[in-house]
Amino acid sequence: MSQLARVPFSVLDLAPIVQGGDAAGAFRNTVDLAQHVERWGYQRFWLAEHHNITGVASSATAVIIGQVAAHTKTLRVGSGGIMLPNHAPLIIAEQFGTLESLFPGRIDLGLGRAPGSDGATQQALRRGPRSGFDFPELLAELRAFLAPAVPNQAVRAIPGAGLDIPIWLLGSSDFSARLAAELGLPFSFAGHFSPEGMAAMRLYRHLFKPSATLERPYAMIGVPVVAADTDEQARMLSTTQQMKFLSLIRGNRLPLQPPVESMDGLWNEWEQQAVHQKLAASIVGGPETVKQGLESLIARTEADEVMIVSDFYRHEDRLRSYEILASLKNQGSAS
Repeated sequence: MSQLARVPFSVLDLAPIVQGGDAAGAFRNTVDLAQHVERWGYQRFWLAEHHNITGVASSATAVIIGQVAAHTKTLRVGSGGIMLPNHAPLIIAEQFGTLESLFPGRIDLGLGRAPGSDGATQQALRRGPRSGFDFPELLAELRAFLAPAVPNQAVRAIPGAGLDIPIWLLGSSDFSARLAAELGLPFSFAGHFSPEGMAAMRLYRHLFKPSATLERPYAMIGVPVVAADTDEQARMLSTTQQMKFLSLIRGNRLPLQPPVESMDGLWNEWEQQAVHQKLAASIVGGPETVKQGLESLIARTEADEVMIVSDFYRHEDRLRSYEILASLKNQGSAS
């Protein structure tokens, strides 16, 4: 069995809004993508909390998780992640307790500590400048609300208390890697926008302490993938993700843009280097190129699972990319 067959594939979605589109269309595409990847054998489908970003519609993360779960049957659905310092732990316990009660055995709770947006939005979220430093305390409070209630407990999460909701820690540095290892929780590394920090996965494995949740470490890596029928087509389609990161670097967040034949003239040398740095882990190409890229990534990181992020202007191209990945996985199973 090949590495691609052995390692589960999952999806991270931001309900992307494309140029000329709107949030309603983004949500329809998200649900349609989830239904397709469920049929193609993907393990889980996560949505990420972001705020005040023109091209991202997944801000009310728990709401869209419920919509995706309601329109699928077996796919695990969850957050990748909820930014815990943006919320009271009781609220998250109740929201995900509700989701788990509606869709038992299918809900994941991935948690991060970043704001998910800029400084002005942090203020709008009532989040202080040092928010995030108290993440371990917020996590402990949340886990207490999700634990079985005890007699005379003053505040309970209803629903939520006593429900078996898997908690994942997400990170782009070693902070969450260390905390996940200390607590014996699964860890998901954000390689899709922080490829320079992949040493965090090795650190997590090295420091891991077995717990009632996990006997051995379980590490997932996020990676941007643009797969198409040919390398040339994939390179052209990948300009959409390049323009996305270019707009972020410029502080001018835009909806996803249509692909272009060439990025020449659209960025300067510094911007080109900055975008390439952010997308250093990106895998772009036809089936064979993508297969080699994924096999190399898994070998380097020893990932237990790969969570794929994709930015496409046309929904049909995004579906085709995930279909190609599923076919590569099936080929590995047959070999």
